[in-house]
Amino acid sequence: MPEPIKSILIVGGGTAGWMAAAAIKRSVGPNAEVRLVESADIGIVGVGEATVPPIRDFNAMIDLDEAEFMRETKATIKLGIEFNGWGRADSAYFHPFGTFGRGPTLGEFPGSYFALKARGKAASLEAYSVTSHAARRGKVGERSNDPRSALAGFHTAYHFDAVLYGQYLRKVCAGRGIERIEGEIVEVVQRPDDGFVDHVVLKDGRTLKADLFIDCTGFRGLLIEQTLKAGYEDWSRWLPMNRALAVPCAKVRAVDPFTSSTAREAGWQWRISLQHRTGNGHVYCSDYIDDDRARETLLANLDGEALAEPRPLRFVTGRRKKLWDKNVVALGLSSGFIEPLESTSIHLVQVGIIRLLQHWPDTAFSQPNIDGYNRRLIREIELIRDFVILHYHATQRDDTPFWRNVAQMPIPDSLSERVEMFRDRGLLFQVGADEYFSQGSWMAVMMGQGITPRAYNPLYDYQNLDQVAAGFEQTRQAWAATADALPAHEDYLKTKGMWAEETAAA
Repeated sequence: MPEPIKSILIVGGGTAGWMAAAAIKRSVGPNAEVRLVESADIGIVGVGEATVPPIRDFNAMIDLDEAEFMRETKATIKLGIEFNGWGRADSAYFHPFGTFGRGPTLGEFPGSYFALKARGKAASLEAYSVTSHAARRGKVGERSNDPRSALAGFHTAYHFDAVLYGQYLRKVCAGRGIERIEGEIVEVVQRPDDGFVDHVVLKDGRTLKADLFIDCTGFRGLLIEQTLKAGYEDWSRWLPMNRALAVPCAKVRAVDPFTSSTAREAGWQWRISLQHRTGNGHVYCSDYIDDDRARETLLANLDGEALAEPRPLRFVTGRRKKLWDKNVVALGLSSGFIEPLESTSIHLVQVGIIRLLQHWPDTAFSQPNIDGYNRRLIREIELIRDFVILHYHATQRDDTPFWRNVAQMPIPDSLSERVEMFRDRGLLFQVGADEYFSQGSWMAVMMGQGITPRAYNPLYDYQNLDQVAAGFEQTRQAWAATADALPAHEDYLKTKGMWAEETAAA
């Protein structure tokens, strides 16, 4: 029998590296050595601040104390994303976490909703989301395990400072026996017989050997690309954004429990409320706007004083052709990048880690196991890619060259099928259990940006639609009342011991 993995070297720190270290160590325990090498001289991107609900499961899996985590990372609660100017220049809609209507799943809601909407008997879509009601009121709460509760469909995620999250995980990992090695890698040595990575050489001459290497070196992909030449699949024909500027500004009002995404001349701008500051960024395509104008646009649309110079980031949307090759697994930016429009960057780190644990190798590094990991993860990434492309494809804007171009660009066949089936009769479907974005998410974005069904499933005409309409109105009122009764965002954080300033004052 092949020998079990006895040593794991994570190359690169930051969010991806320390997430991997914490999760792998928890799984292998004392049976394998987990080390992480990083250099203080090599910067990390660290601009990601918004997450999606599965981060809660990940934090629980690695045994983080939620209140401590929130204080350490200056975190706040996120209930979804507000999109401004994406459908039309004057439009706005909310993409909430959680479900629409009653019940733990989307169920019969869409068909009934479209039948009522055609008769003028339904309110806006977000009126049937308790999460949307709470977000609009600046309220937060906790999901209920009681399926009869209005809060059964209430899902939450976090906003946090990604640099602080990495630092917090580093501190946690140090207490769990994970060795951190300071040093810059200057050489990667492969085994001559099969090309597997044997060891890396540091600038000071030290060598680090391992059975399994995790590449968290960011866009450069030191192991997966520079060494193993995995190749890169470019998606810029569908996702043309290639640059971003990120800048924090002073906090000037109570923290919003949602991310804001506002369309701009040649891209979009994010706004994220943290406990101590507000995170902002401008994601744009340099074919349509130069860096100076993009910077001016960002700084002109802050709601507080800028606390630093905007940090530039250049990227090409896409993925490595192999996410796992030989004894190297790429995580985070080294595996690829989908722009941060739907806050999926940290989520994809998490998914890569979970799938690795499910496909955990021994020293034989079975090729069918590696191929299965790659197929599975690539499928998940491409489903998220299609959802992000939808936001650009579905725009009705034609006021700038950028928006005219993205509205007319060809889209993947996989996305085209979904859009046409929804446009034809409101049909929504899930592509396997591994697809992250729910039918409700697809519905929220398509309707929010002006894609409405021409018809609906005629089976819904057999219902007593007056009775259905009364049930919908009862739900709307119940969800609004539930949101009204929730605590304000900052009050909730302080009551739960999650507010960093209270800890500092104590």
